[in-house]
This record gives sequence, C-alpha cells and structure tokens, in this order.
Amino acid sequence: MSTPILAPRREGLRGVITGAGSGIGRSCLELFLAHGARVDAWDRSPEALADLNDRDDVATRVVDVTDPESVAAAAAEATETWNGIDFVVNCAGGFLVGPLAEVSADAVRKLFDLNVLGTTVVTQALLPALVASKGAVVNVASSVALKATVSNSHYAASKAAVAHLTRCWALELGPQGVRVNSVAPGPTMTAIYQSAGMSAEQESTLLRERAATIPLRRVGEPVETARWIARFALEDDWTTGTVLPIDGGMSL
Repeated sequence: MSTPILAPRREGLRGVITGAGSGIGRSCLELFLAHGARVDAWDRSPEALADLNDRDDVATRVVDVTDPESVAAAAAEATETWNGIDFVVNCAGGFLVGPLAEVSADAVRKLFDLNVLGTTVVTQALLPALVASKGAVVNVASSVALKATVSNSHYAASKAAVAHLTRCWALELGPQGVRVNSVAPGPTMTAIYQSAGMSAEQESTLLRERAATIPLRRVGEPVETARWIARFALEDDWTTGTVLPIDGGMSL
C-alpha cells in the first residue's frame, strides 16, 4: 500500500487556544472545530467568547495570560475537562507602535508581559499534559521578528523573543516528544491595532503603507495564518523548531 501524499487531520484532539475571541485566535478556533478538535478557548474578554457558551466541543475561560495563578487554574481545569491536552496555540498578544524617543517604559513592560511572559506562562502550565500526550505547541510570532522595522521596534523585539523561544523549546522538549513551532504573520486584518490605541484612520494608513511594501501587495486575512497553525497542531508529526513566515513575501 502506498503512503498517502497528505496526512489526514486527526479528529478528537484536545487543546487550548489563547486569544480565541478575535483575530487569528478566533480563526484558529473555527478551523480546529471544523476539523473535529475539542478546544478550551481562552480570552481576557468574556464578551468575545459569549457566542461559544452553548457548544459541547468548546469550553470558554476568561484568562489573563500574564497572571500565572489565573493561567495555572485554567490549565488544570482544561486538562480535567478534556482528560488531557494535545496542543497549545499561543495567539494572545499585543501591539505597540512608536519610535524609541516616544514609547514609555510602562508600555514596553506591558507588551513583553503579554507577548513573551504570557506565551511562557501558558506553555509552562500545560507542559505536563503536553509531555503526556506528546503534543504540539504553536506560537504566534511576526514577520517583523525576522526583518527589522522602524516604527514598532519593541513589538518586533517581543516577537523575535517568541520566535527564539520556539527554537529553544523545540530543542529542549523534542526528546520528550513535544513539537514546538511558530508562525510569523505579516500585517493581518485583525483588531490588534485598534486594541493598541490606534484610530481606524491610523490603522488604515498603516496597513495601506505596509501592503505597498509586500510583494503580493496586500495584507493577510486571519484564516491564512490559521491554516498553517492547524497543520502544525493537528497534522504534522515531524516538524519542530520552525518559524514559518506567512506574510505575502514581506520577510524577503
């Protein structure tokens, strides 16, 4: 019998998606559920998760990923609810734009708490379950983690940290059977920009300017990143330590 060219997605896998209320996290949630996964959906906004409360393949939890105690409690509940965890997708994150001369120390601290500490705390809390299942971690970095930028250097630095944590954790956890990969999306149509305090006009200008520099001359849609996250989490068993650009060629 010949080996199939494409591996089938495995149904019934159990996992956690942070930032599941909107953007790439919500696209991941919808795609994973369509492929038969059972998902613990975490977000710091209860309103963003309210439409999921009546589903039996989703458990919703209001979680601040920068709070280790909140994360530890949610991780224990998720593991008990699904009798194990097969994947973790770290989508929760923040954005910061501004030149060095203008950004505040407090804003930088909050950004790293969310993007770097949050990714660490969530993965750490769910690590025993991931080791038990020989599961997968998928982190969300950014194309600016791979290519220098002028207007949002601290955001780029925080995502570069996520990218390098991915590589380091892949080395550390590989012998235990846990795969760790990351996607590096280019500018994508999500609410992250306005959540960072940008006006709709500022967001539109930023995305238009970025699109003009991208070889494909457009910004991305959340589902275009979610498809690759799903492959890493639900299908692939042989890839680890990868930071995959999904950016229309921006990182070139």
